[in-house]
Amino acid sequence: MKLSFKNLTVQVVIGILLGIAIGFMFPEFGAKLKVLADIFIKLIKMVIAPIIFLTVVIGIGSMGDLKKVGRIGGKALLYFEIVTTFALAIGIIVVNFIKPGAGFNINGASGADVTQYTQQAAEAEHGFMEFIMGIIPDSVFGAMANGELLPILFFAVLFGMATATLGEKAAPVITFFERCTDIFFGIVNMIMKLSPIAAFGAMAYTIGNFGIGSLQKLGFLMGSVYITMFLFIVFVLGTIAKIYGFNIFKFIAFIKEEILLVLGTSSSESALPKMMDKMEKYGCSKSVVGLVIPTGYSFNLDGTAIYLSMAAIFIAQAYGVDLSLMQEITLLGILMLTSKGAAGVTGSGFITLAATLAAFPMIPVEGIALLIGVDRFMSEARAITNLIGNGVATVVVSKMENEFHPPVETIQDVNSAPPLAK
Repeated sequence: MKLSFKNLTVQVVIGILLGIAIGFMFPEFGAKLKVLADIFIKLIKMVIAPIIFLTVVIGIGSMGDLKKVGRIGGKALLYFEIVTTFALAIGIIVVNFIKPGAGFNINGASGADVTQYTQQAAEAEHGFMEFIMGIIPDSVFGAMANGELLPILFFAVLFGMATATLGEKAAPVITFFERCTDIFFGIVNMIMKLSPIAAFGAMAYTIGNFGIGSLQKLGFLMGSVYITMFLFIVFVLGTIAKIYGFNIFKFIAFIKEEILLVLGTSSSESALPKMMDKMEKYGCSKSVVGLVIPTGYSFNLDGTAIYLSMAAIFIAQAYGVDLSLMQEITLLGILMLTSKGAAGVTGSGFITLAATLAAFPMIPVEGIALLIGVDRFMSEARAITNLIGNGVATVVVSKMENEFHPPVETIQDVNSAPPLAK
Protein backbone atom coordinates (compact mmCIF):
# COMPACT_ATOMS: atom_id res chain seq x y z
CA MET A 1 0.00 0.00 0.00
CA LYS A 2 1.45 3.36 -1.05
CA LEU A 3 1.96 5.80 1.84
CA SER A 4 0.56 9.25 1.06
CA PHE A 5 1.36 12.17 3.33
CA LYS A 6 -1.71 13.93 1.93
CA ASN A 7 -3.89 11.28 3.59
CA LEU A 8 -5.49 12.64 6.78
CA THR A 9 -5.04 9.32 8.60
CA VAL A 10 -1.30 9.36 7.92
CA GLN A 11 -1.10 12.99 9.05
CA VAL A 12 -2.89 12.21 12.35
CA VAL A 13 -0.53 9.28 13.05
CA ILE A 14 2.48 11.50 12.37
CA GLY A 15 1.00 14.16 14.66
CA ILE A 16 0.59 11.63 17.48
CA LEU A 17 4.16 10.33 17.11
CA LEU A 18 5.64 13.83 16.95
CA GLY A 19 3.59 14.83 19.99
CA ILE A 20 4.96 11.91 22.00
CA ALA A 21 8.53 12.80 20.94
CA ILE A 22 8.19 16.51 21.77
CA GLY A 23 6.50 15.78 25.09
CA PHE A 24 9.29 13.39 26.04
CA MET A 25 12.24 15.56 24.94
CA PHE A 26 10.82 18.98 25.89
CA PRO A 27 8.26 18.32 28.64
CA GLU A 28 7.76 21.96 29.70
CA PHE A 29 7.18 23.07 26.13
CA GLY A 30 5.02 20.02 25.39
CA ALA A 31 2.77 20.72 28.39
CA LYS A 32 1.97 24.14 26.92
CA LEU A 33 0.75 22.67 23.63
CA LYS A 34 -2.57 21.54 25.10
CA VAL A 35 -4.03 24.74 23.68
CA LEU A 36 -3.79 23.24 20.17
CA ALA A 37 -6.10 20.39 21.12
CA ASP A 38 -8.39 22.73 23.07
CA ILE A 39 -8.84 24.98 20.04
CA PHE A 40 -9.68 22.03 17.80
CA ILE A 41 -12.19 20.57 20.27
CA LYS A 42 -13.84 23.99 20.68
CA LEU A 43 -14.15 24.27 16.91
CA ILE A 44 -15.79 20.84 16.75
CA LYS A 45 -18.11 21.62 19.68
CA MET A 46 -19.07 24.84 17.87
CA VAL A 47 -20.87 22.86 15.15
CA ILE A 48 -22.08 19.83 17.14
CA ALA A 49 -25.26 21.45 18.50
CA PRO A 50 -26.65 22.56 15.10
CA ILE A 51 -25.57 19.30 13.42
CA ILE A 52 -27.31 17.22 16.11
CA PHE A 53 -30.45 19.32 15.86
CA LEU A 54 -30.59 19.31 12.06
CA THR A 55 -29.82 15.62 11.56
CA VAL A 56 -32.31 14.45 14.19
CA VAL A 57 -35.07 16.67 12.77
CA ILE A 58 -34.32 15.50 9.22
CA GLY A 59 -34.22 11.86 10.32
CA ILE A 60 -37.51 11.94 12.19
CA GLY A 61 -39.29 14.42 9.92
CA SER A 62 -38.45 12.38 6.82
CA MET A 63 -39.98 9.22 8.31
CA GLY A 64 -43.47 10.64 8.43
CA ASP A 65 -44.43 7.77 10.73
CA LEU A 66 -44.29 8.47 14.46
CA LYS A 67 -44.72 4.77 15.23
CA LYS A 68 -41.49 4.12 13.36
CA VAL A 69 -39.74 6.87 15.33
CA GLY A 70 -40.88 5.32 18.59
CA ARG A 71 -39.89 1.85 17.42
CA ILE A 72 -36.37 2.91 16.44
CA GLY A 73 -35.90 4.94 19.62
CA GLY A 74 -37.21 2.13 21.79
CA LYS A 75 -34.97 -0.49 20.19
CA ALA A 76 -31.95 1.81 20.46
CA LEU A 77 -32.51 2.56 24.15
CA LEU A 78 -33.12 -1.10 24.97
CA TYR A 79 -29.92 -2.05 23.14
CA PHE A 80 -27.99 0.70 24.92
CA GLU A 81 -29.17 -0.41 28.36
CA ILE A 82 -28.38 -4.09 27.80
CA VAL A 83 -24.93 -3.56 26.30
CA THR A 84 -23.89 -0.82 28.78
CA THR A 85 -24.98 -2.94 31.75
CA PHE A 86 -23.01 -5.83 30.29
CA ALA A 87 -19.95 -3.55 29.97
CA LEU A 88 -20.28 -2.46 33.62
CA ALA A 89 -20.58 -6.07 34.76
CA ILE A 90 -17.55 -7.15 32.71
CA GLY A 91 -15.48 -4.37 34.26
CA ILE A 92 -16.43 -5.42 37.78
CA ILE A 93 -15.77 -9.11 37.08
CA VAL A 94 -12.33 -8.51 35.52
CA VAL A 95 -11.11 -6.08 38.20
CA ASN A 96 -12.22 -8.51 40.94
CA PHE A 97 -10.36 -11.33 39.21
CA ILE A 98 -7.11 -9.45 38.50
CA LYS A 99 -7.17 -7.27 41.68
CA PRO A 100 -4.86 -4.50 40.39
CA GLY A 101 -5.47 -2.38 43.51
CA ALA A 102 -4.50 -5.03 46.07
CA GLY A 103 -1.47 -3.93 48.10
CA PHE A 104 -1.32 -0.56 46.33
CA ASN A 105 0.54 2.26 48.10
CA ILE A 106 -2.14 4.88 48.78
CA ASN A 107 0.37 7.51 49.91
CA GLY A 108 0.26 8.89 46.37
CA ALA A 109 -3.23 10.17 47.06
CA SER A 110 -2.36 12.12 50.20
CA GLY A 111 -1.01 15.26 48.57
CA ALA A 112 -3.25 15.49 45.54
CA ASP A 113 -6.02 18.06 45.25
CA VAL A 114 -9.27 16.48 44.07
CA THR A 115 -11.61 19.33 45.07
CA GLN A 116 -12.16 20.44 41.47
CA TYR A 117 -13.57 17.02 40.61
CA THR A 118 -15.66 16.60 43.77
CA GLN A 119 -17.09 20.11 43.38
CA GLN A 120 -18.07 19.51 39.78
CA ALA A 121 -19.57 16.16 40.76
CA ALA A 122 -21.55 17.79 43.57
CA GLU A 123 -22.85 20.49 41.24
CA ALA A 124 -24.07 17.87 38.76
CA GLU A 125 -27.08 16.19 40.37
CA HIS A 126 -27.28 12.48 39.54
CA GLY A 127 -30.64 11.57 41.02
CA PHE A 128 -33.27 10.10 38.72
CA MET A 129 -35.62 13.10 38.87
CA GLU A 130 -32.73 15.55 38.46
CA PHE A 131 -31.60 13.55 35.44
CA ILE A 132 -35.10 13.74 33.90
CA MET A 133 -35.46 17.45 34.66
CA GLY A 134 -32.03 18.08 33.15
CA ILE A 135 -33.20 16.68 29.81
CA ILE A 136 -35.88 19.39 29.48
CA PRO A 137 -34.20 22.72 28.61
CA ASP A 138 -35.16 25.97 30.31
CA SER A 139 -34.48 27.59 26.98
CA VAL A 140 -33.80 25.94 23.64
CA PHE A 141 -31.40 28.74 22.67
CA GLY A 142 -29.64 28.47 26.04
CA ALA A 143 -29.14 24.73 25.51
CA MET A 144 -27.79 25.42 22.03
CA ALA A 145 -25.43 28.11 23.34
CA ASN A 146 -24.13 25.85 26.12
CA GLY A 147 -23.86 22.76 23.91
CA GLU A 148 -26.06 20.67 26.24
CA LEU A 149 -26.50 17.46 24.26
CA LEU A 150 -29.52 15.86 25.98
CA PRO A 151 -31.73 18.99 26.01
CA ILE A 152 -30.87 19.66 22.36
CA LEU A 153 -31.71 16.05 21.50
CA PHE A 154 -35.00 16.26 23.41
CA PHE A 155 -36.10 19.42 21.58
CA ALA A 156 -34.94 18.05 18.22
CA VAL A 157 -37.05 14.92 18.73
CA LEU A 158 -40.14 17.05 19.53
CA PHE A 159 -39.44 19.31 16.53
CA GLY A 160 -38.95 16.31 14.25
CA MET A 161 -42.16 14.64 15.47
CA ALA A 162 -44.13 17.83 14.87
CA THR A 163 -42.56 18.11 11.41
CA ALA A 164 -43.49 14.49 10.61
CA THR A 165 -47.16 15.11 11.43
CA LEU A 166 -47.35 17.98 8.91
CA GLY A 167 -46.46 15.78 5.95
CA GLU A 168 -45.99 17.68 2.68
CA LYS A 169 -46.43 21.05 4.39
CA ALA A 170 -43.11 20.50 6.14
CA ALA A 171 -41.25 19.35 3.00
CA PRO A 172 -39.69 22.80 2.34
CA VAL A 173 -38.41 22.88 5.93
CA ILE A 174 -36.80 19.45 5.58
CA THR A 175 -35.20 20.48 2.27
CA PHE A 176 -33.87 23.69 3.85
CA PHE A 177 -32.47 21.76 6.83
CA GLU A 178 -30.79 19.28 4.46
CA ARG A 179 -29.01 22.14 2.67
CA CYS A 180 -28.00 23.60 6.05
CA THR A 181 -26.61 20.19 7.05
CA ASP A 182 -24.50 20.10 3.88
CA ILE A 183 -23.06 23.49 4.81
CA PHE A 184 -22.27 22.44 8.38
CA PHE A 185 -20.55 19.27 7.21
CA GLY A 186 -18.56 21.48 4.84
CA ILE A 187 -17.42 23.44 7.90
CA VAL A 188 -16.53 20.15 9.61
CA ASN A 189 -14.38 19.13 6.64
CA MET A 190 -12.52 22.42 6.97
CA ILE A 191 -11.99 21.92 10.72
CA MET A 192 -10.83 18.33 10.23
CA LYS A 193 -7.80 19.57 8.31
CA LEU A 194 -6.51 20.78 11.68
CA SER A 195 -6.89 17.36 13.35
CA PRO A 196 -3.20 16.36 12.93
CA ILE A 197 -2.17 19.56 14.74
CA ALA A 198 -4.71 18.84 17.50
CA ALA A 199 -3.43 15.28 17.90
CA PHE A 200 0.13 16.60 18.08
CA GLY A 201 -0.75 19.12 20.79
CA ALA A 202 -2.79 16.68 22.86
CA MET A 203 -0.11 14.00 22.93
CA ALA A 204 2.69 16.51 23.60
CA TYR A 205 0.71 17.83 26.56
CA THR A 206 -0.06 14.36 27.91
CA ILE A 207 3.54 13.14 27.83
CA GLY A 208 5.02 16.50 28.81
CA ASN A 209 2.69 17.02 31.76
CA PHE A 210 2.51 13.48 33.14
CA GLY A 211 5.67 11.98 31.70
CA ILE A 212 6.39 8.54 30.30
CA GLY A 213 6.98 7.40 33.88
CA SER A 214 3.35 8.01 34.74
CA LEU A 215 2.54 5.15 32.41
CA GLN A 216 4.49 2.81 34.69
CA LYS A 217 3.08 3.84 38.09
CA LEU A 218 -0.38 2.50 37.44
CA GLY A 219 0.52 0.27 34.53
CA PHE A 220 -1.23 -2.75 35.99
CA LEU A 221 -4.58 -0.96 36.17
CA MET A 222 -4.08 0.61 32.76
CA GLY A 223 -3.23 -2.76 31.26
CA SER A 224 -6.31 -4.28 32.86
CA VAL A 225 -8.56 -1.52 31.47
CA TYR A 226 -7.07 -1.74 27.98
CA ILE A 227 -7.30 -5.53 27.88
CA THR A 228 -10.89 -5.49 29.15
CA MET A 229 -11.95 -2.97 26.51
CA PHE A 230 -10.15 -4.93 23.81
CA LEU A 231 -11.93 -8.12 24.85
CA PHE A 232 -15.24 -6.25 25.02
CA ILE A 233 -14.81 -4.95 21.46
CA VAL A 234 -13.61 -8.24 19.99
CA PHE A 235 -15.87 -10.69 21.78
CA VAL A 236 -18.97 -8.78 22.91
CA LEU A 237 -19.32 -6.26 20.07
CA GLY A 238 -17.79 -8.81 17.69
CA THR A 239 -20.45 -11.37 18.61
CA ILE A 240 -23.22 -8.79 18.20
CA ALA A 241 -21.79 -7.86 14.80
CA LYS A 242 -21.62 -11.52 13.75
CA ILE A 243 -25.25 -12.08 14.77
CA TYR A 244 -26.31 -9.12 12.64
CA GLY A 245 -24.22 -10.12 9.66
CA PHE A 246 -21.16 -7.88 9.56
CA ASN A 247 -17.52 -8.22 10.54
CA ILE A 248 -16.26 -6.17 13.50
CA PHE A 249 -12.70 -5.95 12.16
CA LYS A 250 -13.79 -4.75 8.73
CA PHE A 251 -16.09 -2.24 10.43
CA ILE A 252 -13.22 -0.94 12.58
CA ALA A 253 -11.07 -0.63 9.45
CA PHE A 254 -13.86 1.39 7.82
CA ILE A 255 -13.87 3.97 10.66
CA LYS A 256 -10.09 3.99 11.23
CA GLU A 257 -9.76 7.72 10.56
CA GLU A 258 -12.32 8.53 13.26
CA ILE A 259 -10.60 6.12 15.68
CA LEU A 260 -7.21 7.77 15.10
CA LEU A 261 -8.75 11.19 15.64
CA VAL A 262 -10.19 10.02 18.97
CA LEU A 263 -6.81 8.48 19.86
CA GLY A 264 -5.12 11.80 19.30
CA THR A 265 -7.63 14.04 21.08
CA SER A 266 -8.91 11.59 23.76
CA SER A 267 -12.44 12.78 22.96
CA SER A 268 -15.06 10.75 21.14
CA GLU A 269 -17.00 13.99 20.65
CA SER A 270 -14.31 15.24 18.27
CA ALA A 271 -15.29 12.51 15.79
CA LEU A 272 -19.08 12.81 16.17
CA PRO A 273 -19.87 14.81 13.00
CA LYS A 274 -17.64 12.68 10.77
CA MET A 275 -18.90 9.48 12.40
CA MET A 276 -22.48 10.33 11.44
CA ASP A 277 -21.41 10.94 7.86
CA LYS A 278 -19.34 7.73 7.84
CA MET A 279 -22.23 5.59 9.11
CA GLU A 280 -24.43 6.79 6.23
CA LYS A 281 -21.66 5.86 3.79
CA TYR A 282 -21.46 2.44 5.44
CA GLY A 283 -25.10 1.84 4.55
CA CYS A 284 -27.19 3.01 7.52
CA SER A 285 -30.16 5.22 6.67
CA LYS A 286 -30.02 8.93 7.50
CA SER A 287 -33.05 8.59 9.78
CA VAL A 288 -31.49 5.87 11.93
CA VAL A 289 -28.08 7.58 12.07
CA GLY A 290 -29.69 10.88 13.02
CA LEU A 291 -31.49 9.30 15.96
CA VAL A 292 -29.11 6.59 17.21
CA ILE A 293 -25.67 8.25 17.09
CA PRO A 294 -26.56 11.42 19.08
CA THR A 295 -28.57 9.41 21.62
CA GLY A 296 -25.73 6.93 21.97
CA TYR A 297 -23.33 9.68 22.99
CA SER A 298 -25.25 9.99 26.26
CA PHE A 299 -26.78 6.54 26.72
CA ASN A 300 -24.32 4.11 25.14
CA LEU A 301 -20.89 4.83 26.63
CA ASP A 302 -19.50 1.30 26.81
CA GLY A 303 -15.88 2.37 27.35
CA THR A 304 -16.82 4.83 30.09
CA ALA A 305 -18.91 2.14 31.78
CA ILE A 306 -15.97 -0.31 31.83
CA TYR A 307 -13.61 2.38 33.14
CA LEU A 308 -15.99 3.54 35.89
CA SER A 309 -16.62 0.05 37.24
CA MET A 310 -12.93 -0.94 37.18
CA ALA A 311 -11.72 2.37 38.65
CA ALA A 312 -14.23 2.27 41.52
CA ILE A 313 -13.31 -1.29 42.53
CA PHE A 314 -9.60 -0.49 42.08
CA ILE A 315 -9.86 2.34 44.61
CA ALA A 316 -11.73 0.05 47.02
CA GLN A 317 -8.96 -2.54 46.69
CA ALA A 318 -6.24 0.09 47.18
CA TYR A 319 -7.86 1.26 50.43
CA GLY A 320 -8.48 -2.29 51.62
CA VAL A 321 -12.28 -1.98 51.39
CA ASP A 322 -13.74 -5.46 50.97
CA LEU A 323 -17.10 -5.06 49.23
CA SER A 324 -19.77 -7.70 49.58
CA LEU A 325 -21.63 -9.07 46.57
CA MET A 326 -24.69 -7.00 47.46
CA GLN A 327 -22.58 -3.84 47.76
CA GLU A 328 -21.06 -4.46 44.34
CA ILE A 329 -24.52 -4.97 42.87
CA THR A 330 -25.57 -1.67 44.49
CA LEU A 331 -22.49 -0.01 42.99
CA LEU A 332 -23.45 -1.46 39.60
CA GLY A 333 -26.91 0.11 39.94
CA ILE A 334 -25.43 3.53 40.79
CA LEU A 335 -23.03 3.28 37.86
CA MET A 336 -25.91 2.44 35.50
CA LEU A 337 -27.39 5.84 36.36
CA THR A 338 -24.27 8.02 36.63
CA SER A 339 -22.67 6.62 33.45
CA LYS A 340 -25.63 7.89 31.41
CA GLY A 341 -24.73 11.49 32.16
CA ALA A 342 -21.13 11.30 31.01
CA ALA A 343 -20.57 13.12 27.74
CA GLY A 344 -17.87 12.43 25.17
CA VAL A 345 -15.59 15.22 26.41
CA THR A 346 -12.20 14.50 27.93
CA GLY A 347 -12.36 14.37 31.74
CA SER A 348 -16.10 13.78 32.05
CA GLY A 349 -15.53 10.15 33.05
CA PHE A 350 -13.31 11.31 35.91
CA ILE A 351 -15.97 13.72 37.18
CA THR A 352 -18.62 11.02 36.87
CA LEU A 353 -16.39 8.69 38.91
CA ALA A 354 -16.24 11.32 41.67
CA ALA A 355 -20.03 11.62 41.60
CA THR A 356 -20.39 7.84 41.80
CA LEU A 357 -18.11 7.52 44.83
CA ALA A 358 -19.86 10.45 46.51
CA ALA A 359 -23.10 8.45 46.25
CA PHE A 360 -21.37 5.27 47.44
CA PRO A 361 -19.65 6.21 50.75
CA MET A 362 -18.07 2.77 51.28
CA ILE A 363 -15.31 3.80 48.83
CA PRO A 364 -13.33 6.96 49.81
CA VAL A 365 -13.80 9.64 47.15
CA GLU A 366 -10.28 11.00 47.75
CA GLY A 367 -9.05 7.77 46.15
CA ILE A 368 -9.61 9.30 42.71
CA ALA A 369 -6.31 11.12 43.33
CA LEU A 370 -4.60 7.79 42.65
CA LEU A 371 -5.83 7.96 39.06
CA ILE A 372 -5.11 11.60 38.19
CA GLY A 373 -1.72 10.84 36.64
CA VAL A 374 -2.94 8.19 34.22
CA ASP A 375 -6.59 9.06 33.64
CA ARG A 376 -5.63 10.85 30.47
CA PHE A 377 -4.13 7.69 29.01
CA MET A 378 -7.15 5.58 29.89
CA SER A 379 -9.51 8.23 28.49
CA GLU A 380 -8.26 7.39 25.02
CA ALA A 381 -9.23 3.74 25.40
CA ARG A 382 -12.70 4.49 26.73
CA ALA A 383 -13.34 7.14 24.05
CA ILE A 384 -12.40 4.70 21.26
CA THR A 385 -14.59 1.98 22.82
CA ASN A 386 -17.49 4.46 23.04
CA LEU A 387 -17.05 5.36 19.37
CA ILE A 388 -16.96 1.76 18.14
CA GLY A 389 -19.87 0.80 20.40
CA ASN A 390 -22.07 3.57 19.01
CA GLY A 391 -21.17 2.61 15.46
CA VAL A 392 -22.10 -1.03 16.06
CA ALA A 393 -25.37 0.06 17.69
CA THR A 394 -26.26 2.13 14.62
CA VAL A 395 -25.68 -0.79 12.26
CA VAL A 396 -27.67 -3.15 14.51
CA VAL A 397 -30.70 -0.84 14.71
CA SER A 398 -30.49 -0.18 10.96
CA LYS A 399 -30.57 -3.91 10.25
CA MET A 400 -33.44 -4.40 12.70
CA GLU A 401 -35.44 -1.81 10.76
CA ASN A 402 -34.43 -3.00 7.28
CA GLU A 403 -32.78 0.42 6.91
CA PHE A 404 -29.32 -0.92 6.06
CA HIS A 405 -28.31 -0.59 2.39
CA PRO A 406 -24.52 -0.77 1.89
CA PRO A 407 -23.13 0.92 -1.23
CA VAL A 408 -21.63 -1.17 -4.01
CA GLU A 409 -18.03 -0.47 -2.98
CA THR A 410 -18.56 -1.74 0.59
CA ILE A 411 -21.13 -4.46 0.04
CA GLN A 412 -18.40 -7.08 -0.26
CA ASP A 413 -17.32 -6.24 3.29
CA VAL A 414 -20.79 -6.60 4.76
CA ASN A 415 -22.29 -10.05 4.95
CA SER A 416 -26.02 -9.92 4.44
CA ALA A 417 -28.07 -11.49 7.21
CA PRO A 418 -31.83 -11.73 7.60
CA PRO A 419 -33.01 -8.95 9.96
CA LEU A 420 -34.68 -9.97 13.18
CA ALA A 421 -38.43 -9.86 13.28
CA LYS A 422 -39.79 -6.57 14.49
